[in-house]
Formats: sequence, structure tokens, C-alpha cells
Amino acid sequence: MALFLAGITLFCLVHLFPALAPASRENLAFKLGENPYRGIFSLLILGGLVLIVFGWKATIPRPLYAPPLLPGIVPSILVFAGLVLFLASQMKGHLKRVLRHPQMLGTLLWAGSHLLTNGDSRSVTLFGSLAVWAILEIILCNRRDGSRKELPSASVKADVIAVVIGMVAFGVLGHFHVKLFGVSPLPA
Repeated sequence: MALFLAGITLFCLVHLFPALAPASRENLAFKLGENPYRGIFSLLILGGLVLIVFGWKATIPRPLYAPPLLPGIVPSILVFAGLVLFLASQMKGHLKRVLRHPQMLGTLLWAGSHLLTNGDSRSVTLFGSLAVWAILEIILCNRRDGSRKELPSASVKADVIAVVIGMVAFGVLGHFHVKLFGVSPLPA
């Protein structure tokens, strides 16, 4: 469990750093250079993910609660919507224009779906931590950036692309979910 918690902590803290300490982030990026800073940032995130994967496999799950939902349509819709929002955050569509933090909202939908269908200690630790991280990220980014002055331009094409790529990603993840994560996202 220590490896698992170390990975989650590293992943979350590295992601929170720019919003939590924007002046320190800018100072560090200035001293190192923007590209070296991004490289180190990416390596730390990758390190966190590796620790999470190995920690997940090494942690024995213990039941904490009976999940209110079984795998099926509702959790699948939440995951699909989460994927679309996550992708929309990188595009100049109406979803990004209307929703200030589509990536974090997508993460919340994805994490929430998994918390509704998994009641074991390992799942609650991972998905609960990522849900808390997403909420903190939204709060800290709003504090750092202040209120929105004007909404960015948007195109329907970008939203359609996000939905289409989301459908493909959803299909691929659904198809390989058992192989990648050891559990089926479909009802038994």
C-alpha cells in the first residue's frame, strides 16, 4: 500500500503545484527553462503513474462498502461523458467555452463512476484521491486565475471531434478493460 500511496501522492502533488504555488512554478520554469521544466514535470507524473500501477498490483483490496451500482449503463455513461469532457479540454469547442474545467469535471465523472461500482479499499483510495485532487485543482485554479473576463471562441466541429474521439477511446478501453485492469466494465 505504501508504493500505491506514494504514487497517488506524487501524481496529485505534482499536478497541484502550478495552481498551488504559481509564483514558484514560474520561478522554477524561468530558472530551468520552460521545456526542461515540462520534461521534469512529465517525468514526475510518469513516475507517479508507474508507482500507482505497481502499487495497485501489490495492494490487496479489502471490502469497505457495498457499491450502489453494478457495472452497466449508468457507470458507462458517466465514464463516456468523462472521456468526452477530458478530451474537450484540449479543443476549442463549446464544452470548453461553457465549462471552465472540463478536464477536471471529466476526471470527477470517471472517478465517481468507479466509486459507485467499486467498494474496495484499493479502488476507494485511487478514485477517491483523484476525485479530491480534481476538486482541489478546480478550486485552486479558480483562485489563481480569478473570474473569467471573456469566453473563448468555440466551434461545434471541436465538440464533435471530442465526442468521436471519446467514442473511440471508450470502445477501446471497454474492449481491453479486463486485460488492462483485470475487471470487466460490463454486467456479468
